[in-house]
Amino acid sequence: MKKNINILVVGVGGQGNILFSKILGEVLLNAGYDVKISEVHGMAQRGGSVVTYVKAGEKVFSPLVDRAEADYILAFEKLEALRWLEYLKNNGILIYSDYEIPPLSVITGAYEYPDVEKILQTVGVKACRVEVKKLLSQLGNSRVQNTLMLGFFSRFLDIDEALFKKSIERNVKKEFIEINLKAFELGRRIEMCEVEK
Repeated sequence: MKKNINILVVGVGGQGNILFSKILGEVLLNAGYDVKISEVHGMAQRGGSVVTYVKAGEKVFSPLVDRAEADYILAFEKLEALRWLEYLKNNGILIYSDYEIPPLSVITGAYEYPDVEKILQTVGVKACRVEVKKLLSQLGNSRVQNTLMLGFFSRFLDIDEALFKKSIERNVKKEFIEINLKAFELGRRIEMCEVEK
């Protein structure tokens, strides 16, 4: 019997959240899970918040993940990690990128970008920060954060690595497959954080 897994993928428009979720959903489906995916685009095309729900299990009846139900939150932007934190269940794991994309209120000087790490320590969640910016500079491509994060997250799931690679090959444009596979493999080599599965 397949264990239920509830995942939120959050970020801002243009970070590849939806492609990440599509690939992950296909991987879970090919691994024998029933899978439901739902996405919400706010003002995504203007750098607004984007959230995708991925639910998997023996049988899934609803695509939505409610508050305090997520086993994992994958955040492609630090502030988005805080915005969706109430969806993480007790003992759930937050995996977040070190990317900061200041919202308009920060750009105009009305507010300061918060100290995300300090807030997470205060709240006391299991959090794992991925140093995405440094790794993407190694690849020379900042647009593959999603597959780099997928590579890292794949280690939290007991699923054959080959299923991830096949799904990347099927869902990414031919000319970008090689760089996305490199990003995925680099993500798999990132040192595991203290909140291992």
